[in-house]
Amino acid sequence: MTTEIIQQSRKNLFVRNRLAPGLILIAIGLVILFLFGVDTEAGQQATFGMNAMRSQALPIPDLTLPVQPAIYILILVTVFLGAWQLARGIRSTGIMVGVVAFCFVVAFLIWATRDKSFNLVGMLSSSLVRATPIALAALCGVISERAAVVNIAIEGIMLITAQTAVMAGTLSHNLYVGLIVALLTGALVAAIHAVLVIKYKVDQIVSGVAINIFGAGITSFISSRFLERNGDLLNNSGTFPVIPIPLLSKIPILGPILFENNLIVYLTILLVIVLHVLLFYTPWGLRTRAVGEHPKAADTLGINVFMMRYVNVIIGGMIAGLGGAYFTLGSVGRFDEIMTAGKGFIGLAAMIFGKWNPFGAFTSSLIFGFADSLQVKMQILKVPIPSQILGMAPYLVTMIVLAGLVGRAIPPAADGTPYEKQ
Repeated sequence: MTTEIIQQSRKNLFVRNRLAPGLILIAIGLVILFLFGVDTEAGQQATFGMNAMRSQALPIPDLTLPVQPAIYILILVTVFLGAWQLARGIRSTGIMVGVVAFCFVVAFLIWATRDKSFNLVGMLSSSLVRATPIALAALCGVISERAAVVNIAIEGIMLITAQTAVMAGTLSHNLYVGLIVALLTGALVAAIHAVLVIKYKVDQIVSGVAINIFGAGITSFISSRFLERNGDLLNNSGTFPVIPIPLLSKIPILGPILFENNLIVYLTILLVIVLHVLLFYTPWGLRTRAVGEHPKAADTLGINVFMMRYVNVIIGGMIAGLGGAYFTLGSVGRFDEIMTAGKGFIGLAAMIFGKWNPFGAFTSSLIFGFADSLQVKMQILKVPIPSQILGMAPYLVTMIVLAGLVGRAIPPAADGTPYEKQ
């Protein structure tokens, strides 16, 4: 009986860890073949531009690839990985998924660009810019949930701060005033959420939803009542200029992507580094993680659990405020109703995908930003896919990530649980 149980356990382990993933990889290879390989002809070429427009980077030659051979090579790589998984097993599932996703996306880009030209560096630069508000929303979620406070009010905070930023920037004729007002507004709204869920122990999801509804309603009312009638006076702040970093901006490919951006993009990258160091290499970060994992034990060691949660939620609100300011001061210079377009919720998905780690959240945000940028570029290339389907790309990626990874990502143990002091 024991031997049969062991054999059955080994069989189930083989199916779960080797057979099923291997067959899925081979199936993906066949999907690439039928979607992209069959619809190509010999002699077709895809040209990828490696120089961004109006960039200070040193120019380099464009990349030209033969379409059919390149796609077949990617198919072979995917099928080979599947066969290797069946035969030996690949220990690092993350690397395997990353390679297969890379093969699928590259095959799609080559197929879409056959006999055309496509500015690859420009799209990657756009991906970073579009990922910025998502990354800031994800960082807000990380800093809040590491202290065990769920904050789904990020969308509402970003919407409110986007409006206050542009109004303050327009009235003062100073973008930095608008940015400071956005940070303070984000801190205020987050403080309201913190008081509701920490002091009065309101359900954290309910409080977040209420703020989101309030944010959508109040900004739409102010926009229709005041901003549309007094656009030049209240809703025309302008945007932060692009600031090339000397020398670094001249590096080919990396220069236009990383070192030719506006202030908010640079602040986002800096925040990722600073938050990672603070969370994992400082006493404050240790206390934050202790409060999120085991608040009772932290309390017995003299850590003020309530104060740590208040501080983290308010800091998170300021980060979300920076994300809100991006939509107006960092992007278009004016406020439009519901202009955040769900980026706060996508940021929460990036936080989960990144496993509540600042670097992981930022990397995940880049994936969503890439999907957002890709759908715009594909419409420009007139790819034979309905524009509605392309517009759904960022949200489809969000659903796939949550459906596939929400069960595997482990949140802080006390996340979402009110603390009762003994």
